[in-house]
Amino acid sequence: MADQFDLVVIGSGPGGYVGAIRAAQLGLKVAVVEKWPTLGGTCLNIGCIPSKALLHASELFEEAGHSFKTLGIDIPTPVLNLPQMMNHKADVVASNVGGVDYLFKKNKITVFRGIGSIPAAGKVLVTPQSGPQTEVLTKNIVIATGSVSTNLPGIEIDEKTVVTSTGALTLDKVPARLLVIGAGVIGLELGSVWARLGAQVTVVEYLDRILPGMDSEVARQFQRMLQKQGLEFKLSSKVAGVDKQEDGSLKVRVEPAKGGEVELLDADVALVAIGRKPFTEGLGLELAGVALDERGRVSVDGHYKSSVDGIYAIGDVIAGPMLAHKAEDEGIAVAEILAGQAGHVNYAAIPSVVYTNPEVASVGKTEDELKAAGVNYKIGKFPFTANGRAKAMLATQGFVKILADVETDRVLGAHIVGKNAGEMIHELVTLMEFSGAAEDLARTTHAHPTLSEAVREAALALGDGAIHI
Repeated sequence: MADQFDLVVIGSGPGGYVGAIRAAQLGLKVAVVEKWPTLGGTCLNIGCIPSKALLHASELFEEAGHSFKTLGIDIPTPVLNLPQMMNHKADVVASNVGGVDYLFKKNKITVFRGIGSIPAAGKVLVTPQSGPQTEVLTKNIVIATGSVSTNLPGIEIDEKTVVTSTGALTLDKVPARLLVIGAGVIGLELGSVWARLGAQVTVVEYLDRILPGMDSEVARQFQRMLQKQGLEFKLSSKVAGVDKQEDGSLKVRVEPAKGGEVELLDADVALVAIGRKPFTEGLGLELAGVALDERGRVSVDGHYKSSVDGIYAIGDVIAGPMLAHKAEDEGIAVAEILAGQAGHVNYAAIPSVVYTNPEVASVGKTEDELKAAGVNYKIGKFPFTANGRAKAMLATQGFVKILADVETDRVLGAHIVGKNAGEMIHELVTLMEFSGAAEDLARTTHAHPTLSEAVREAALALGDGAIHI
């Protein structure tokens, strides 16, 4: 008789591996099915982690070439060693996926290598690359298979000259001309990496703005900052086709979103970054009776249970923002629910970050959403140009913007554009988690001089006024 597990998780990305570890900590017997040779999913292997390694390295390269002289550091013009930069990225990835391996062993989690499918509730079939299939018996199944890049119809991805984020992280030379299709988070992050390393970057976006879903004022200001860095934008435009030339270059056909004259753009590499879609291929969900919604996501209730008892889903494969930390929190929540506890995720307080330079960080409602809902709100803003630490760091771009309810002073949303915005957003996340008021934040002592003082000043601006403007 085969071993029976309390929980089998299909997929070892942030949602899957975190959920598996939490379930094991709570005393459940856990197995994870992973089709890749390494654990960690898209995020650790070909997404969040390697992109942050390149973002950091390219930022330092740019600083060495442009800012050091102002700071009194005279060095020869820096020379890019792209193979070594890629080695650094590979080392970072290896360290992180190795960490997940260690945590699985520590928590006695069994790993099955192969593609997982669900013939019925209580069973997972594991199909390895070679060798016989294995049937794993389990009381509960969590689908945590994540997402894959969405492609444009008629455009062939080769991950060499026409790439997704995967190929954009492994280019063997800096393209002279990079065309980015999509002005979302992934397109802007990877576009900024290669722009800093010397590429001429053009971003084509179907909508009339960048960063769809983010606060529109933030998006407008941020676009100006990126343009000053050399990125060009063609908004309200769509890519009609990408033609490969005999010399290896590309001719990209761009036309107005509402139709009109086609413009031909030359590029060496085209990055398709128009979003991601849930990955459910090969899971056998239809056979198992698991219902999907109109966008191909697994339909779940408030406790992450699918239409079939004993089958749950989390992360990119269900509704909600496609964020690694959202998946992690859902993984913890579903593990706690299966262990008889009250797992919960507060979707009103999930931060999102664009890891460009400067960074963009956001939590809660945008001004656009509050206007549309007819909420009576007030705005507190503070620029980094008035922050002493930002001046010392040559990091005066950007601002903090806090939105609060006029009647209750409760903070409804917050948006930061600036150096280390992704680190600063969390005090606002915590404040919102406890339904805090702007005055709570305004009366909280912040160390001086820090960039975070700008957050307090924005909160002060919601009351009697900021001190330093």
